Amino acid sequence: MSTPGGEQVDDDLWSAIGDPIRRRMLDLLLLDGSGTATTLGQRLPVTRQAVAKHLVVLNRVGLVRATPQGREKRYQVDEAQLARAIADLSSVGSAWDARMRRIKRIAESIQRTRQT
Repeated sequence: MSTPGGEQVDDDLWSAIGDPIRRRMLDLLLLDGSGTATTLGQRLPVTRQAVAKHLVVLNRVGLVRATPQGREKRYQVDEAQLARAIADLSSVGSAWDARMRRIKRIAESIQRTRQT
């Protein structure tokens, strides 16, 4: 999807990052270096099955990589994809800041016109 300012937005990536449990999972994986659905489930207020489903979403958008380890998978954050997501968020944030400044100038102009 493209925003009115022309920025490219990866809706799946944004949706994945938009969930607070998935953001917490990313935090834990970054802090610990890696983890499994079981180890993450012990530190989050959701079931292991819910953690596994969240990990599937993060894996699908490339934010984590899975490596088989026995009967489980060990997950690590894909730092390059995370950096891309951060850059995308920053770019869109900057574009919205510029839009808000333009709206403020228009509103101030209207206010000045009404005062004269």
